[in-house]
Amino acid sequence: MLGLEGLPPIVQVGHPVLRQRAAPYDGQLDDTELAQLVERMRDVMHAAPGVGLAAPQLGIPLQLAVLEDHFDVDPVASEIRQRTPLGFFAILNPGYEPEGTATASFYEGCLSMRGFQAVVTRHRDVRLHYQRPDGSAASAGFSGWQARIVQHETDHLQGGLYVDRAELRSLANDAEYSAHWAYPGIDEARRGLGFLNP
Repeated sequence: MLGLEGLPPIVQVGHPVLRQRAAPYDGQLDDTELAQLVERMRDVMHAAPGVGLAAPQLGIPLQLAVLEDHFDVDPVASEIRQRTPLGFFAILNPGYEPEGTATASFYEGCLSMRGFQAVVTRHRDVRLHYQRPDGSAASAGFSGWQARIVQHETDHLQGGLYVDRAELRSLANDAEYSAHWAYPGIDEARRGLGFLNP
């Protein structure tokens, strides 16, 4: 894949690689190959466009993901979703744990499940433990939308998809989401589709 011209396709739901626990990274690639793969993944993520991409989404069953969020989002939506810019970084062999008990519920989608979105309740704050591409260990806390991205991408490496955690009554194709539920929060969708009732 590293030597191919153009960008590789993103694997779609139904492909078995998305449902397998990815192999821990332990030097399967040399430093140059790993750096090339990280850059190729970043290019694919930007082209999609998306805010994260896990190696299994390119058919590579390794515990590696890239994350970055610099999308220009409406200030009201950013505040409600606690969405702030996330600088680019790559994670190997990640795991996370909640920090506190607070959760947040918002629509999210996936580059490997094109055309659909659903509401997912996730931890609002998490601590991520991971390995950097240079081999060093790292740990960092994330909140709000950044925490959502971290959880989504880390779940991919365990064979999980966002629909496994979704409120299935909220599932909407992109056109219906845009027509009816494209608000910063989920109150209208909750009432209209009958999910997450208090």
